[in-house]
Amino acid sequence: MKLNRKSILLSAAAASFAMISMPALADTIVLDSSSIGQSYTFDYNGFSGSTEVDGLTASTTFTLTGISGDQYFFDYSVANTTSDPVDSRISSFGFNTNPDIVGATSTGAFSYTTLNSSYPNKIGDIDVCFKDADTGACSGGGNGGLTDGQTGTGSFTLSFGDPVSSLTLGDFYVRYQSVDGAGNVTSASGYGTNTTSSSSSSSGGTEVPEPGVLGLMGVGLVAIGLLRRRRQYAKAAL
Repeated sequence: MKLNRKSILLSAAAASFAMISMPALADTIVLDSSSIGQSYTFDYNGFSGSTEVDGLTASTTFTLTGISGDQYFFDYSVANTTSDPVDSRISSFGFNTNPDIVGATSTGAFSYTTLNSSYPNKIGDIDVCFKDADTGACSGGGNGGLTDGQTGTGSFTLSFGDPVSSLTLGDFYVRYQSVDGAGNVTSASGYGTNTTSSSSSSSGGTEVPEPGVLGLMGVGLVAIGLLRRRRQYAKAAL
């Protein structure tokens, strides 16, 4: 097999495109007693199936207000930032926990909770969700929730089987219903990206490399590997 410079560059480019198209790693925040008083903000882009819906956006902020034994206490704020020509209603938000949650309560705009339920839009099981209506599903229901430009606030408590010295939250989602102006899409979900600045997040947020950086790393690694193979073939031919 003869490898020339052109084939090496083409292979490296293909690998970089593949890496750029890979989904981002899940954003997480790690909380302990030193995190009390800290706030963590997430921005959401709506999607239906595998397609992102332009203009379908949201933002949430979670503030750890206290820890007592096996319970963690939070204030929350959820904003529907959906913009024209799209309209929507946010009916729930949720996330996963580590360790596993055993109970949750909430107040305010999303005062109903469900544990260990399937989140819509093929997301699958999620540890806890907070909803605008007393429904069994994580999607929420009725005509409540937050319409374009509205912000809802409240508090929630997470309970665990034993005292927890460190809590990890990840896989943050919101649910959009009553979507209008987005073609055939009438409902969707949004995946949260941690936008908390380092100055306000002493213990949370897993940094995720930008896709472009991953692509450049892929180009370099693949090119190095192929050049080594080329040298091996050249030596074998002598």
